[in-house]
Amino acid sequence: QAQLVESGGGLVQAGGSLRLSCAASGNIFSIDHMVWYRQAPGKQRELVAAISNDGRTNYSDSVQGRFTISSDNAKNTMYLQMNSLNVEDTAVYYCDADIRGWGKQNFNAWGQGTQVIVSS
Repeated sequence: QAQLVESGGGLVQAGGSLRLSCAASGNIFSIDHMVWYRQAPGKQRELVAAISNDGRTNYSDSVQGRFTISSDNAKNTMYLQMNSLNVEDTAVYYCDADIRGWGKQNFNAWGQGTQVIVSS
């Protein structure tokens, strides 16, 4: 199995920026796809941004143009640069990865989440 650990969350004023990181470790031969999700209180979990191992990205409409997803394949780490934050971005942010282990088995892993709070 593998472990994902998010970091970089915190409290920021509206208009500010944060950079989230998601570090994967463990039984990892390759990571095919990584995703940032978020869940606000009382709301369903939503996809924020995704990146494939070939560098292709996609974003939700609500963050397009403000957030940038990137990855460092050598470090098995994904990032989410969040700019122009607004109060609607307040949520717990989770990372998710589709992983191929050294035994060539495929599995999915989730992180524990990191809280982002944007104050007005």
